[in-house]
Amino acid sequence: MLRSLGQRSVTGSDEDPRVAELRTAVSRLRRELAAHPAEFTDRGIAEDELAVLAAMTNGGHPEIPRLRRSLLLIAGAIGSVSALSRGLSDVRAAVDLFGEPRRGQG
Repeated sequence: MLRSLGQRSVTGSDEDPRVAELRTAVSRLRRELAAHPAEFTDRGIAEDELAVLAAMTNGGHPEIPRLRRSLLLIAGAIGSVSALSRGLSDVRAAVDLFGEPRRGQG
């Protein structure tokens, strides 16, 4: 109905859709990790790096080299936990939407 009146919804703001996709993927993986019953050595690292990614999405302009670093740390921390593989793949796909950093930025 909002579109028929020429208005945009709040979620249809000027936000970069890549940031929105990353925020959704990170949020989903954070929930999956929180609900995962098994403890594993690097769980804290994964939780910390997911928090870093979540904070970057709140700023609206994530730093591509930092995104990739966080992704590597998360993958290393939870890569062997098969129950979290789908969520990890979604985060990886969302980070890939940002492409490669330009020379001199990373």
